Amino acid sequence: MDFRGRDVVVTGGTGALGRAVVGALIEAGANCHVSYMIEAEAQAFPFRELVALHAVGNLADEATVAKLYDAVPKLWASIHLAGGFAMGPIADTGKAALMQQVDGNLVSCFLCCRAAVIAIRRAGGGGRIVNVAARPALEWRSGAGMAAYTATKAAVAALTTALAEEVAKDGILVNAVAPSIMDTPANRKSIPNADYASWPKVEEVAATIVFLASPDNAVTRGGVVPVYGKA
Repeated sequence: MDFRGRDVVVTGGTGALGRAVVGALIEAGANCHVSYMIEAEAQAFPFRELVALHAVGNLADEATVAKLYDAVPKLWASIHLAGGFAMGPIADTGKAALMQQVDGNLVSCFLCCRAAVIAIRRAGGGGRIVNVAARPALEWRSGAGMAAYTATKAAVAALTTALAEEVAKDGILVNAVAPSIMDTPANRKSIPNADYASWPKVEEVAATIVFLASPDNAVTRGGVVPVYGKA
């Protein structure tokens, strides 16, 4: 896959999945613009000298998102990894917790999609958008005990499919991946007795994301691709 000369935004790119995605993009020649919220992650980011890092406080804020995308010279692809996860039965999930998931998962994705469409149209030549849903977005029963998270990720899946139909005429192909739990240090710590071998590796999930964002993807749009591994 050849990304030489192509500008790519990766939100939440300093996390575990983000490192794998950005590493693959750099190897393919992309000019990466990486947003982050946690300063410690940015300081430890192994590609900090090879990308444009953008400290972004709130991707659910229109002005903040517009500023991020206005800094990109000629956008080809936008990959939206930023989001939030929360467990909790519905009886313990008040409006504030629900809205935190809505803002962190749905609103941030919507605004970044909007800004990406505007920027790609401005650049001309079409482009790609890749969102991140989750397994419960496709398999609702698996979202028991995390209804707010499940609902917002299901909304991301619906947004992806609807937007893909809307902007296909512009040569913008929109897709999403739906990971199961991934093999990351944080997930291993939270579930210490799991079968880690069954979890998809971040590099494997990243490979699907990068393909969907690449010029090699010439026809796939509106997909919410399961990336479950053996889980």
